[in-house]
Amino acid sequence: MAAIMERRASVEETPGGLVSEKREARLRKFRELHFKRNEARKLNHQEVVEEDKRLKLPANWEAKKARIEWELAEDKKKKECAERGEDYHRVKLLEIGAEDAQRWEKKKKKKNPDPGFSGYAEAQLRQYQRLTKQIKPDMESYERQREECGVDFHPTSNSLIHGTHVPTTDGIDRMVEDVEKQRGPSTAGAGAYNDDADIDYINERNAKFNKKAERFYGKYTAEIKQNLERGTAV
Repeated sequence: MAAIMERRASVEETPGGLVSEKREARLRKFRELHFKRNEARKLNHQEVVEEDKRLKLPANWEAKKARIEWELAEDKKKKECAERGEDYHRVKLLEIGAEDAQRWEKKKKKKNPDPGFSGYAEAQLRQYQRLTKQIKPDMESYERQREECGVDFHPTSNSLIHGTHVPTTDGIDRMVEDVEKQRGPSTAGAGAYNDDADIDYINERNAKFNKKAERFYGKYTAEIKQNLERGTAV
């Protein structure tokens, strides 16, 4: 207590002492702010550098990184299983949950899944795979045709068997059925084709669009259309 009283007395005796303390406090606060500003500037520069590195990386860098980490983890598990004398594939199967196993089993059972249209080549490949899976070889017919053709069954450049093959009735029926499936639903109710009708379309889709436009706006554009046909349009 006495020390405090003495300090107050000394401050009152020297008015400049209070000003000096305030000045020291302001300088200390200024140094702290200056230090914080430098720290913020340093952290901001580091973040800018890291962001620049990320932007320079390939677009699929995150996926590649995850793939590499997964491969490293798999190699580590394989080594651990080898050291313990365990079968890695068996241990891995034991870690799979029942829901994941059921989902994978359903995916395996689903034959030729449709991933959606991505290109004509992929669609053609899917069509080819579907048709080839429907082929059921008739071994009796194969052996019978092999006996009838003899050595010409495996033709060479000197064989003359072109045009001699006669398809069976069952084969023709299968071909007709498959063609009808590829054509889709019948267009019998679509109306007969009129040869005298004006051709104002470039394909089937455009023809449907023109019919809709005519149905909604035909009465408003009839006079303009007639003037254009007569060549009297202004």
